[in-house]
Amino acid sequence: MPSIVPCLWFDTAAEEAANFYCEVFPNAKVTAVSRYPEGMPGDRAGQVLTVAFELDGKPFTALNGGPVFTFSEAISFQISAQDQAEVDRYWDALLADGGSESRCGWLKDRFGVSWQVVPVQLAQLMSGPDRAAANRVAQAMMQMVKLDIAALEAAAAAAG
Repeated sequence: MPSIVPCLWFDTAAEEAANFYCEVFPNAKVTAVSRYPEGMPGDRAGQVLTVAFELDGKPFTALNGGPVFTFSEAISFQISAQDQAEVDRYWDALLADGGSESRCGWLKDRFGVSWQVVPVQLAQLMSGPDRAAANRVAQAMMQMVKLDIAALEAAAAAAG
C-alpha cells in the first residue's frame, strides 16, 4: 500500500507551524527542510519550500505555497485524548497565540488548521447499548465548546 502523507499548504509559515506542532505533540520531530531553488517564480530563492515532520511517528509535510489556498473546517485532525488533563493540555496549546474556539471540541490553531480534541470516553459513551444515554451525551456535547468528560459522563448517567 502506498504511503499517504498529509500536506499542509501555508503562505509562508510552514517551518514555524511544523516547529509549533512538534512542541505541542510528544514523539514529534522535524525530519527535513527544503528550500526554493534559484530561478523559481516568485523570487523565493533560499526561502523554505517544504518541511517534513512527524507527529507520533506519522509523517506530515508543510509547504510554503503562497497565499493561494487557505484552510477550512472541511479537513481537520482529531486528537484522541486519554483524560481531561490531556484534553485541556492540547486545547490550551493549540489555542495559544491566536487560535480560535469553535463548538463540540473543535478549534482552529493560529495557522488556521482545524483540530478536534476528543476524549476517548466520548466514543464509549456514544456507542453503548443505552440509546437514551447516548442521546443525552450527544445533546450535552452539542452545548459544549471544549469537551468536558465529567459533564458527558453525568449526561450519560442522568435519569431519562
